Amino acid sequence: MPLFPRPANAAKKHAEAPNAGARRRSRKAGAVAAAIAAVMALSACGGGAAPQNADGTVELRFSWWGGDKRAQLTQEAIKQFEAENPKIKIKPEFGDWSGYWDKLATQVAANDAPDIIQMDEKYITEYSSRGALLDLSKYDIDTSKLDEAALNAGKGAKGLTGIAAGINAATILANPAVFQAAGVPLPDDTKWTWDDFGRIAAEITAKSPKGTYGAAAYGTDEASLGVWLRQNGKSLYTSDGKLGFEPSDISEWWAFLKELSQKKAVPSASEVVEAEAAPLDQSGLATGKNGMAFWWSNQAPALEKASGGDLKILRFPTKTGSAADSELWYKASQFWSASSRTKHPQETAKFINFLTNNVKAGEALLADRGVYPNSDVRAAIQPKLTPADVKVVKFIDQIKDELGEAPAPPPKGAGAIQEIIKRYTSEVLFERLSRGMPARRRPMR
Repeated sequence: MPLFPRPANAAKKHAEAPNAGARRRSRKAGAVAAAIAAVMALSACGGGAAPQNADGTVELRFSWWGGDKRAQLTQEAIKQFEAENPKIKIKPEFGDWSGYWDKLATQVAANDAPDIIQMDEKYITEYSSRGALLDLSKYDIDTSKLDEAALNAGKGAKGLTGIAAGINAATILANPAVFQAAGVPLPDDTKWTWDDFGRIAAEITAKSPKGTYGAAAYGTDEASLGVWLRQNGKSLYTSDGKLGFEPSDISEWWAFLKELSQKKAVPSASEVVEAEAAPLDQSGLATGKNGMAFWWSNQAPALEKASGGDLKILRFPTKTGSAADSELWYKASQFWSASSRTKHPQETAKFINFLTNNVKAGEALLADRGVYPNSDVRAAIQPKLTPADVKVVKFIDQIKDELGEAPAPPPKGAGAIQEIIKRYTSEVLFERLSRGMPARRRPMR
């Protein structure tokens, strides 16, 4: 799998043969990986770019991805920290997701990584395994109030290299206005099956104006695949860093998607490709063109705001019709990590401890990065949360007794999996890839 891939041009991505794109990304990834490995080998200790001023003030660089709202909230948290720690100054560095990882890979290779890094689970194993991230367990960071599964997600062979910034769960979000306009009742998400999902989505499409569909297509991210595999006794990855499924497992997932497409329960192939490039506020769910869509729980408030109406958070369907078999899990939405090259690890850890455990940080950040993983902070800030955020917190609490085992952390190179899934999903929907696709054992009613 390639390392730290650059998002491909959408038109080129869908026109090229899958293997050709993979080879190009692999060559580029290998070059970046080699650069990082060379830097780590040449200088196993020391380094970093956080200067200490003549007056004893320490400056730490803090990088994250996200939009304007996240930048505003995060800079308020920085302000609160600096008020309590006047000798530590935090220099913010932020940008959007698409350019974040290329920039970070270049910074690490050049021995110029930020001190504090917002990290994603797709990349944390890659960076930590190469010695680029600090083992936070060696510093004074209180983790006693964190959800155990979310805490363990930041642990690996190199120690605790990430502290969860928020808790997420994979969900299906429903737009009740679309259901009501079609005269279709919302499902009981504690009892519905995948066949129910397909039937309901097809019914909404049939009873809606042209261009409105019962559901968005899955297959543009790994979360829906992860849920599907877990419900079938498999997993996306194994604990030893390998794929946890066989080709037949993923073929059945695509076969069901193709069936949904043929029944017009989801948009056409060209509409799915077009939707991939749309920002969140222009997604089919937000604009009332989809009755249901696959999103992470922390994205619900922004989608609800964009839609201008109420959205309902649903559990995934199951094979059995029992929510106990949904095999959902708590995902660390992002991590607070630190560069192993920082010159000021104690101050860096102090800032991460503040973000994790201080109520003032919680009051600034609220639920932007997901449900706050510190249970005490979560309770303290709930009165300040929006109704949409409270809805997410309640959903996270509702499913706690239905969760499956925490999945194995993504291995090296896992950052490429989402683009790979997107590319092959496009091939399936355009009917350019069908060999080996099994027939569904039971037709969708």
